[in-house]
Amino acid sequence: MAVNRVPGTTVLRLVLQTGMDDEGNPVYRNKNLNNIRPDAADEDLFDVAQALAGLQEYPLAGVNRIDNVRLLQA
Repeated sequence: MAVNRVPGTTVLRLVLQTGMDDEGNPVYRNKNLNNIRPDAADEDLFDVAQALAGLQEYPLAGVNRIDNVRLLQA
């Protein structure tokens, strides 16, 4: 049985470090950018995230790409 992969939505997530908790552990907050083109290159998304990080109040701790796909039986 063959399964086809159909691209769905892509989300670019910026992980920002908003501070430290009482125990000295970092606290993170996510900012999601939705409706990203599924065929966008990883390097391009990373460059955009770096550019947007300069506009944020908190420092950038990470960049995540979340690809959602739909699996259909052929």
